[in-house]
Amino acid sequence: MSISHEAEESTQGSSRGGGRTKGAATRNGGKQKSFRFPSAFTVLFGVTIAVWGLAFAIPTGSYETDAETGRPIPGSYERTDTALSFGDRLMDLFLAPINGLYGVMGAEGKIGPYESGELFGAAGVFMFVLAIGVFITMAMQTGAIDNGVARVAQRLSGRGTVLIAALMVLFSIGGTTEGMAEETLGFYALLIPLMLALGYDRMVAAATILVGAGIGVLASTVNPFATGVASDAADISLGDGIVLRFVMYLVLVPIGVWWVVRYARKVKADPARSLVGAVEGDDELRSHGLREVPRLTGREKSVLTIVALTFAFMIFAIVPWAQVFEGSDAASYGWQLDWYFPELAALFIVMALVVGLVGGLGEKGLTDTIAKGAGDFVAVGLIIVLARGVTVIMNNSEITGTILNSMESAVENTSSGVFGALMFVVNIPLAFLVPSTSGHAALAMPILAPLADFAGVERHMVVTAFQSASGVVNLITPTSAVVMGGLALAKVRYDQYLRFVLPLVGVLAVLSAATIAIGSAL
Repeated sequence: MSISHEAEESTQGSSRGGGRTKGAATRNGGKQKSFRFPSAFTVLFGVTIAVWGLAFAIPTGSYETDAETGRPIPGSYERTDTALSFGDRLMDLFLAPINGLYGVMGAEGKIGPYESGELFGAAGVFMFVLAIGVFITMAMQTGAIDNGVARVAQRLSGRGTVLIAALMVLFSIGGTTEGMAEETLGFYALLIPLMLALGYDRMVAAATILVGAGIGVLASTVNPFATGVASDAADISLGDGIVLRFVMYLVLVPIGVWWVVRYARKVKADPARSLVGAVEGDDELRSHGLREVPRLTGREKSVLTIVALTFAFMIFAIVPWAQVFEGSDAASYGWQLDWYFPELAALFIVMALVVGLVGGLGEKGLTDTIAKGAGDFVAVGLIIVLARGVTVIMNNSEITGTILNSMESAVENTSSGVFGALMFVVNIPLAFLVPSTSGHAALAMPILAPLADFAGVERHMVVTAFQSASGVVNLITPTSAVVMGGLALAKVRYDQYLRFVLPLVGVLAVLSAATIAIGSAL
């Protein structure tokens, strides 16, 4: 976990990570160049300029807001015909990223660097991203994560299908809790020889990692880079909707495991049915696949325990227990902590130090890893800030209400179930358009989440629809360093992978859309 999947998104321009699509090659001095998908920064910069330009043509308008919740009241939209000078608009564009970080909502409803007002910027989310980056990097630096997975693989090496299932569950847990993606690239060197030694092929090794972690991200429960950023942008708690998301996780992960195990058994029974076939060097790798792995040390076991307990406590701290056990006195017994990004950031900073100390990194190891972890995740935070800047421009130009009003008319006559499915479908192209999960969330949620109010649906359903659609796309997108890089390491061609995974992706998409539709209707 040396760098978050979002950080790689920003630097290499993928839906979850970076990568390149194979397009028409051009010749320059005899060299071929393949098309490179724009980075998340480039896409969001283009969106910022486009929205700023459209603000000159879109009429201004606003909704009345509920005094208690601050949410727009359906049917209360009115045109404002506010005249904004070109200078004011230009200054909004100039300050958009800055106000996206720490701007506050002033008395007149404008977002800027005012002396007083309600915080609007993404400063809390930004610090949380850096904090969890430090925590994840610290845990990886101790070696406990890598050795833990290796130990599981070694212990279950004699039971191939159980091993595949166990590893996929481990990767899915990483995906649903912290958005594990490019961190998985380091495990190919372990799993490829192991799977070959057990009589499987390279596709099984690649799918164990890609499908396991990918479905975990699709069914994110508390993934800070998807669920966290989207919940913040939707103005709801990270714990809202966690029960439904956990149900999705329990349903979809076994389906993914079954799909991979089913293929693995076919290949082992008849190697001719492999989609990949033999690759040069496989025989040598098989001989090393079942090598002995050292036992976990006491320090490594302690680090793994601390990591697990930290994520467990985070879930406890954000879940609205009084809503889960409606009618109980959960809050009065101290069960309801109502922690948000500032408290969670502090939690992960403190626990990162604990992990480093327990892992024996020493003073220099601690300080170097803190700097490295925060540095690796800065790009993630900047993507969130840039996306929030687009919302600032829309708000200050007073076009958000107009856009919401046009969408309100489109959803007001739909049933709750249809609305939920529609939100899933709408986010599919958005996941391709904005190649950053965090950027997608911060950009789309301020517009899509209020639509749930008009449709009579809880906002967390829109968050679930977004992350599910994004997760489906991220299993197959050719602009992802996680997908393309993983396949390159496994020596599996992209077309071979698509033949294997597309039917599963179709099943996951249908089940996700159906679950969201049912959840919205209830």
